[in-house]
Amino acid sequence: MKLKKADIIKALELISAPGEGQNLVESGAVTNVQVFGDEVEVDVTIKNPSLQARKKTEVEILKIIHSEVYEKAKIKINLKVDAPAKPKVNQIKGNPIPGIQNIIAVASGKGGVGKSTVTANLAVTLAKMGFKVGLLDTDIYGPSMPIMFDVALEKPLSVNIDGKNKMKPIENYGVKILSIGFFTQPNQAVIWRGPMASKALNQMIFDAHWGELDFLLLDLPPGTGDIHLSIMQSLPVTGAVVVSTPQEIALADARKGVAMFNQEAINVPVLGIVENMAYFTPEELPNNKYHIFGKDGAKNLAEDLEVPFLGEIPLVQSIREAGDVGRPAAMQTATPTETAFEELTKNVVQELVRRNTDLPPTEAIKITTMAGCAAVKKK
Repeated sequence: MKLKKADIIKALELISAPGEGQNLVESGAVTNVQVFGDEVEVDVTIKNPSLQARKKTEVEILKIIHSEVYEKAKIKINLKVDAPAKPKVNQIKGNPIPGIQNIIAVASGKGGVGKSTVTANLAVTLAKMGFKVGLLDTDIYGPSMPIMFDVALEKPLSVNIDGKNKMKPIENYGVKILSIGFFTQPNQAVIWRGPMASKALNQMIFDAHWGELDFLLLDLPPGTGDIHLSIMQSLPVTGAVVVSTPQEIALADARKGVAMFNQEAINVPVLGIVENMAYFTPEELPNNKYHIFGKDGAKNLAEDLEVPFLGEIPLVQSIREAGDVGRPAAMQTATPTETAFEELTKNVVQELVRRNTDLPPTEAIKITTMAGCAAVKKK
């Protein structure tokens, strides 16, 4: 029996393309049909790569031609799969969180280098410049922001947003703040394993009403561990700022902090390195600089790693005192401290603008295997 191509195509219109809501012909899956007497050759390209979809399509083509056209037709099916290319595992792509324009992680490889102090003063300076700023204290085990912003006794209220109860961040000095410190007693130790800490962080991120923010600063805990991965899996971090003091023992850990963000599985742009406690100037000798912890250590590290050097913050007693009383030192006017933090903040904003111009937006990383948690390999 001599078959007709039109009859074959009409029959194929009765088969649905896998997962597309159209028939094989409408969807363009049937790319070619050839008829030679009672022989039929059908070229089909589907987008569903699963074995089940391929087998189902082949069986349906055989059945429909045999039942609707000719039961003894000899059929050859050339089936190809044209699935969209899978994104690279852990690749950062780009879906920003509504209302939050830029998320900056402030990190350090080592504790005690003043990372939280730098974060608090960076937030206050951004607010002084007229930006809308939020600050998330992600240090579950050692939250310090409630004290630094003089809101240790405050408790976030619940607000109804589109039918859902959300936490309203505490606000002071123009900065919206959330911290686990608001939900624990001052003398209470948080003794949680990683999953509990990660769950608490997710609640402060996704169950909070941050509103419109130009910047959300993340005060990360020291090191390169579970909390850091949880944060970067939950949030599309725009860029990272690494804080270090000048001495070698701190720089060694700062180097690891930069390496963490540069790791292929994470790939968060490093905006630069800050050198904290860079030098000490006695009040009675304002022209003298004493490099107690070494000189230009973080600056040299930035050059070595080819990342921007964002500035140096002096070792000043008033910065410590300001943090202890809950009024960040950057709020002081016409002082060298205010100038140092303003210079740092301007450099951060400049590097952020450059990063947003040169690189695509980011979304939360997707770590699907333990390979994403492996140590950085030296090349």
